[in-house]
Amino acid sequence: MKTKIKKLRAREDLTQKELAEMVGVRRETIVFLEQGKYNPSLELAHNVAQVFDKRIEEVFIFEDSQKREGSDE
Repeated sequence: MKTKIKKLRAREDLTQKELAEMVGVRRETIVFLEQGKYNPSLELAHNVAQVFDKRIEEVFIFEDSQKREGSDE
């Protein structure tokens, strides 16, 4: 799963640690989210999106949905 967290954090001038504290996770979780190595729970995805005043699908890009959108089926 890809995310726009790093870009959104930069816009808001937030560190990974600050974002982690805001959503109640460890900094490493934010690192893994940004690297696409961790799929968040719905609650975490919601909390991250709320920090940036965005919808979940504006922050997280689900790769399966990209494939469906691009298919002719």
